[in-house]
Formats: sequence, C-alpha cells, structure tokens
Amino acid sequence: MATSAAPNGDRLHTVAEVAQHMRVSNMTVYRLIKFGAMPAVRVGKSYRIRQRDLDAYLDSSRTVVEERRDT
Repeated sequence: MATSAAPNGDRLHTVAEVAQHMRVSNMTVYRLIKFGAMPAVRVGKSYRIRQRDLDAYLDSSRTVVEERRDT
C-alpha cells in the first residue's frame, strides 16, 4: 500500500488505499467517514486517513465468535 508520511511520522492513506486494504468499496469508506465512524483529514477535495485512525477503527470493529454448544 503506497503511503505518504505526515510530519509526526504517522502515515496517511487515500480512500482507495483504505478500501483496498479493507476489501470494501471506496463508497463504503466514504460512508464511514461521513457518519463519523472513521476519522479522516480533508486535504483539498480529498480525504486522507491516518494509519492510527485506521488501526483504531479496525480494532474497535473486531468481533468475537463464541463456540456454539449443543445441549
């Protein structure tokens, strides 16, 4: 995934890069940004997503599957 480095060393990703990483459409990433589920930085007319924000979103979206017990 091609990235650019921000001054503090945190990487910035485009919407397309995040979508490819998550294996979803660009529109899904735009919706996550619009509804506030994924923080993003506006750069001109484009959005950039910090690596730490992507990691936090993915961590918060993690689910635990419980084993089904047959009784």
